Amino acid sequence: MPYTYMVQCSDGRYYVGSTWDLDRRLAEHNAGTGAEFTRRRRPVRLVWNAQFDSIADAFAYEKRIQGWRREKREALVRGDFAALPELASRSWWAQQQRRGT
Repeated sequence: MPYTYMVQCSDGRYYVGSTWDLDRRLAEHNAGTGAEFTRRRRPVRLVWNAQFDSIADAFAYEKRIQGWRREKREALVRGDFAALPELASRSWWAQQQRRGT
């Protein structure tokens, strides 16, 4: 079954990917044979994943999440699905910028 997944790196950054074999891919990231991004930020830990019917669907969702800001990714990790639409709004982002956060 294909997956989209998110790991948190040792520096606190998030990496989003998709794979057929989640356990193997996590092992690759932690062995330094995964993505260039995670190679320099080991160890990584799995914080979120979802199964999909096709690798194309998993890859499409990976690309979608990669475009999200940190706050929205963290809401997904928490399972706070109600917050996702609000965090997608430009008005929320503008409000945060005015606050200086």
